[in-house]
Amino acid sequence: MTRSSETFHLGSVSEFKQRAFEWAKVFRVACYFDHNRYQGYTGNDFECLIAVGTESELLLKEEHGAFDALKAYFDEKQDWLFGFLSYDLKNDVEQLSSSNFDGIGFPSLHFFQPQIVLEIHAEKVVIHSLAGNPADVFESIRQVSVVGPGRLNLSSLTLQSRISREDYLSTVETIRQHILRGDIYEMNFCQEFFIENCQLDAPAVFRRLNDVAKAPFSAFYKLHDRYLLCASPERFLKKTGNKLISQPIKGTIRRGVNSQEDKMLAEKLYNSPKDRSENVMIVDLVRNDLARSCRAGTVEVEEIFGVYRFEQVMQLISTVTGQLEEGVHFIDAIRKAFPMGSMTGAPKVRSMQLIEELEQTRRGLYSGAVGYLTPQGDFDFNVVIRSMIYNEASRYLSFQVGGAIVFDSVPEDEYEECLLKAKGVFTVLKEA
Repeated sequence: MTRSSETFHLGSVSEFKQRAFEWAKVFRVACYFDHNRYQGYTGNDFECLIAVGTESELLLKEEHGAFDALKAYFDEKQDWLFGFLSYDLKNDVEQLSSSNFDGIGFPSLHFFQPQIVLEIHAEKVVIHSLAGNPADVFESIRQVSVVGPGRLNLSSLTLQSRISREDYLSTVETIRQHILRGDIYEMNFCQEFFIENCQLDAPAVFRRLNDVAKAPFSAFYKLHDRYLLCASPERFLKKTGNKLISQPIKGTIRRGVNSQEDKMLAEKLYNSPKDRSENVMIVDLVRNDLARSCRAGTVEVEEIFGVYRFEQVMQLISTVTGQLEEGVHFIDAIRKAFPMGSMTGAPKVRSMQLIEELEQTRRGLYSGAVGYLTPQGDFDFNVVIRSMIYNEASRYLSFQVGGAIVFDSVPEDEYEECLLKAKGVFTVLKEA
């Protein structure tokens, strides 16, 4: 089966993106990735990528055997595939399990071969279609009306926390004791905020979240009546040719109220011993993960402690790269690096065991990854953070937030950092 592909020049990329999103959201399965013209990351292949319709799909509720199934699915289709990997696929990578509360019910893995793919670049869109003429698709998008999301009526809803502030502080102290005993060096600890009986216009909420956050790895994912509304700043893993790129985040500080304070806070973050320590631990973990699938001697740290500015926060990001070993399937490279070290801790397996023991909510899609595979076997996946996840049928809205706990962590400061990271989501819920 061959896709028809055609390129169309655009007058206003911003306007076309809005129209394309409104066009895409009505499909039962749809995926929308937006880099939001962010200049901090290099090597992005497009400004926006959209996939709609299901020519075929792979949906798995169980974790075990998931990566092998995905490998077989790609090898069969050799086409564009879009989808997600839930955090709980850790159980397919290691001898682990997940039994905490899950209010959303996303499958463990979902990938689909879309009927239509849109690659939006700075001045053009390339449309790849298995369902009709690309020119007809382009014209149908141009005819879509775009209106503002209006009032979202969320401010009257009751936002709850799965864990109290006091229990959070106590758990951080428990983690510090595990570190003191030598069980782990660092652990990512997350908590859930949620709203019950929530009737939500999910696409409109995503538009508002995307406007507020302008994140470089934003994603809207619709799987029938379940939605991911993601404003992630973090890349998990990217493959271009034989090159693998991972860019873990560890280290966070707020933005300044003016350029002078912003510069001062950036220097404070860059020079913070605690944040540097967190970052180095995860960089070492990522180096080890990539070394499992890369040629010997090719794994290197291209950037260490880069200060990246986002709308609400600044963060320390490092870049680790390697060359994929000949004969290693790229899905195995994803498997060997999953879950991402920035969302687990070190050592990874023991950290994940403690995460299951100490957290109150099953992570599911949160701290998993969403992304795409090209017909050539390249890929790019984000880290699902700064995200709202919504089950339309049960009217349950969830978002989780966390941070790295090390021995030097001050529990109160860690709690405040969680709130800072959730600022974009809180802003949408408060002002909508």
